Amino acid sequence: MVQAIQQELNLQKNYLAGEPLATIYFGGGTPSLLNPSELNQILGTIRDHFSVEPDAEITLEANPEDLTPDYLRAIQSLGINRLSIGIQSFHDRNLTFLNRNHDVSQGKKAIRDAQSIGLTNISIDLIYGLPENSLVDLEQDILLAVETGVNHISAYSLTVEPKTVFGHQKKQGSFPEVSDAHMATCFELTHDLLEKQGFEAYETSNFAKNGHFSRHNTSYWNQESYLGIGPAAHSFNQGSRQWNVSNNATYVKQITQGIIPAEIEILSPADQLNELMLTKFRTKAGVSIDRLTEKFTAAGSSFPEKKFNRWVEEGLVEMVDGHIRLIGDGKLIADRLASELFVLDVRR
Repeated sequence: MVQAIQQELNLQKNYLAGEPLATIYFGGGTPSLLNPSELNQILGTIRDHFSVEPDAEITLEANPEDLTPDYLRAIQSLGINRLSIGIQSFHDRNLTFLNRNHDVSQGKKAIRDAQSIGLTNISIDLIYGLPENSLVDLEQDILLAVETGVNHISAYSLTVEPKTVFGHQKKQGSFPEVSDAHMATCFELTHDLLEKQGFEAYETSNFAKNGHFSRHNTSYWNQESYLGIGPAAHSFNQGSRQWNVSNNATYVKQITQGIIPAEIEILSPADQLNELMLTKFRTKAGVSIDRLTEKFTAAGSSFPEKKFNRWVEEGLVEMVDGHIRLIGDGKLIADRLASELFVLDVRR
């Protein structure tokens, strides 16, 4: 697989039109299963084909059980300067429910070990809204996360996907349902507690202390171009979007034949507008009214001023410095509000 990834980097070397790389992100699946030598090979190939900025943010997603002191020192020596650790919870029963391979003590130790060698730019993931979890459990998870000293926390509600164990259980009626009202309360509690602890909710599910925003994820929300490498990876270059085949064997076979195993979608003005609203609405900065107006015009429509004014009256959005930002209950229904503004693509 590493060789296939290196080959794809060569095949895709012109995708970003020579733009220097400001971020590199090893994520999706379990990249921490790659040993330092394999990570080094991939980073070397990236640097062979792309210009990498000297202060580039280089992130590795990792499971706590993979982060031994030796492994941490080795990846730090490669230039990896940010970790995203899949903690999920600081309650062992929750980790068992989520079928995680680590326990709470391993999660805490991974964070401490990274910090002890100077790898202090750390993000951890938390999941809330698990069946039978109380608000007290969630509050403990958040406060324990803060106590670790990490500077970034991503907090997501549990999402049950169709083709997963939980998805099959839900289809069979054996998965405990969590009410929308409870999920909303969890969301609000998460925001309230983290903001009181000095974390800024710079995106609906992402919180940073002292400005430690994820530069990589922020580029997605700002609709900057990016290149994804590997099975199921997605890429975007303003005018089009593409995604690689997810099957590993098919991916390797096609790459070996010199074929980029991707489907490509050319984005219409309507597509670009709809994606802008889906991404920027979720950020604290919001979306520029001038940019929205420009995108609506390009899509053959007009800026829906009446609808926005109604949302302002309902306390769902506010207009600040030429930007529309979600507030209050608007943050709970960001995707729904964005979808209400979608413009139909005339090609379809």
